Amino acid sequence: MDFEYKNIVVAVDGSEASEHAFKKSLDIVKRNDARLILAHVVDSRTFATAEAYDRTLAERADNYAKELLESYVESAHEASVTNIVRCVEYGSPKVKIAKEIAVDFGADLIICGATGMGAVERFLIGSVSESITRYANCDVLVVR
Repeated sequence: MDFEYKNIVVAVDGSEASEHAFKKSLDIVKRNDARLILAHVVDSRTFATAEAYDRTLAERADNYAKELLESYVESAHEASVTNIVRCVEYGSPKVKIAKEIAVDFGADLIICGATGMGAVERFLIGSVSESITRYANCDVLVVR
């Protein structure tokens, strides 16, 4: 193999699409003897207004993120992957994954799930996977 991936960021959000991306990442991580960076971005924009009515929203989002990553870590360990880093960030997943997390960890591959958005939604707001593909400085694998 001429090129090996050493730092692989996997964007996970608990969706079925991210579950497929995670499973695909395990094979790639093992094949390349790479470090697995499990990244979850809490989209704080979605609850900024709602938090005025429910002060526990941020805390619950944080707990969900930690539990989610812990479940992925357990699955990775079961698949014999041990070089794992957990990363929880806050903000826009579109910006954080490609422009900050991947850069901070020196990623040479980002793996994410394809979204199930319709054409109108993609036109209005764009998908996270599309944004990652557009702005990443490394290879991106979008898993269907």
